[in-house]
Amino acid sequence: MLGNVFGLIYTGEENMQLRDLTNSRSVAAVPIGGRYRCIDFILSNLVNTGISNVGLIAQKNYHSLMDHLGSGKEWDLHRKRDGLFILPPFLSKENTGLYRGTVDAYRSVMGYVRRSPQRYVILTGSHTVFNTTFDDMLRQHINTGADITIMYNRVKNFNPDDQYDDMRLTLDDEGRVTDIEYNPYRPTSDCQACDVFVMEKELLEYLIEEAAARDSMDFIRDIVMKKFNTLKVYGWGYDGFVARINSLDCYYKHNMEMLKKNIREDLFCAEHPIYTKVKDEVPAVYGKNSKVKNSLIADGCSIEGEVEDSIIFRGVKIGEGTKIKGCIIMQACSIESGTELDHVILDKGVTVRQGRRLAGYDGFPVIIRKNSTI
Repeated sequence: MLGNVFGLIYTGEENMQLRDLTNSRSVAAVPIGGRYRCIDFILSNLVNTGISNVGLIAQKNYHSLMDHLGSGKEWDLHRKRDGLFILPPFLSKENTGLYRGTVDAYRSVMGYVRRSPQRYVILTGSHTVFNTTFDDMLRQHINTGADITIMYNRVKNFNPDDQYDDMRLTLDDEGRVTDIEYNPYRPTSDCQACDVFVMEKELLEYLIEEAAARDSMDFIRDIVMKKFNTLKVYGWGYDGFVARINSLDCYYKHNMEMLKKNIREDLFCAEHPIYTKVKDEVPAVYGKNSKVKNSLIADGCSIEGEVEDSIIFRGVKIGEGTKIKGCIIMQACSIESGTELDHVILDKGVTVRQGRRLAGYDGFPVIIRKNSTI
């Protein structure tokens, strides 16, 4: 069964609430968890399910993403048959090179979809982080005879400021979808879709061409929401950890949650490893006066100061006498001696000069743009 499925990932999500993090990269390429990118999780989920044919739809700011993915070797997608296919926008008679919505994006890669020999397709976005395999979801989809199966998890806390593609499902006792809300101000259901859909490839082709003929642009609004009464749409519940990278606050909160042991064990379980680009660097080096507490430290770092409740990416240098608390420090940053950072996000390659002090709050961390000098 699993050899009869391929994956199609849409990485063109646009969310200005991520601010400087997505100025020069797509959401899929946003660094997370000390050494990973958002795309690593959904790619690993597909590979751990046994899927070897994956298409990745790019739209803009995808240079960083392509550099990270390369040929797909780290995910075992460097193959003679199938493998990883990066599908950037292109200009043709039917394709303007600029997608007005997800329907446009899927229609532009119909050539790849039709060439794929598999019967079923898993459609996903790239801004939702979790660790699972789709075996049970595919099995349920086939056993129920569903046209579309949507993955969801139950969400208790709700913040309307963090909404982005917030689709809420109401289900009957058999798991069939009876109502859908999209970005509701006051959700009536705690079942929030995880941006993962399973369906037959032929049905996807039909739905996309039908929507395009009516100049419809959005897959969720114009297809799923309008047709859940006529199609058999089911939900598949997931009870593990789910992080939606919807805003800068969410990005900061979910990174900090990875400092909790139970979250790490769920997200980085040995049964379903998360793969990422390999960089051969030396282990982290700690100075004789350094102090590190409840933090994730990647390889290649040099720690001379104090670090607490923080996530430090590869190759970061922290000088003597520096105090860092509640921070996310991305790759190749240099923090000189005598510096104090509290609730700060430093993008890649930032230099903080000697004696500087930056402080934010839980709900409003300070973010410094890539390659800046403070």
